Parts: sequence; structure tokens; C-alpha cells
Amino acid sequence: QVQLVESGGGLVQAGGSLQLSCAASGRTFSTYALAWFRQAQGKEREIVAAISRHGGSTYYTDSVKGRFTISRDNAKNTLTLQMNVLKSEDTAVYYCAAATGMSTWWVERAENEYDYWGQGTQVTVSS
Repeated sequence: QVQLVESGGGLVQAGGSLQLSCAASGRTFSTYALAWFRQAQGKEREIVAAISRHGGSTYYTDSVKGRFTISRDNAKNTLTLQMNVLKSEDTAVYYCAAATGMSTWWVERAENEYDYWGQGTQVTVSS
């Protein structure tokens, strides 16, 4: 089992940057496929980016391609989302999530495949 704790959210002006971090407990961090999801008020939760167990494969939803970067440090049990050129439509609660049972190279996009979730961190982008 793993516990996930997000940090780094806050209020930023449009065009600015934020870096979200997700710290994980446990000694098996490298066995989890990871992802960032977000949920805006009144909308369904959606995947933002995902990364494979070894970090060599990534996925980004179209709206964040070229602006966001997902990365992981398996030695430090940390998942990161660097968000640049933020837009008002990026305003949401951001969650990190971990999935078990995935191949080393697999990038999981399906929300229902994720077994563990953090509590979320609010990102607000003012226009």
C-alpha cells in the first residue's frame, strides 16, 4: 500500500508557472505507474498526464501538451508536475494517483485502473 501527499498548489496569474509534487510512502514506489488528474468545479475528473514505472514513457492530454511536464524520481519516491504558461482553464484540484500491476513501460490512462489517490491540491489561475 502507498500513501500519496500532494503539495505545491496555489494561486498564480495566467502565463505563470507552478510545480506540483507528490510524495509517496513505502519502499515500492518504482512498482507503481503514476499519473496526475484534475477536477474543475462542476466537471468530471480528467487525466492530465501519466508516466510509466521507469519514467521513460509519458502521456499528456492534448490541452496541456507543450506546457506541462510529468516526471518521477524513484530514488526519492516523488512525482512532479511542472506546469508552465498556465491558463484559467487549468484551474482545478489536482490529484496524484498510483496504479499497481502495470508493466514497466506501460502508461495507464484509465482512471478506474488507479488504486491509490492523494487528497488533492488546489491550483487557481487568475486571468
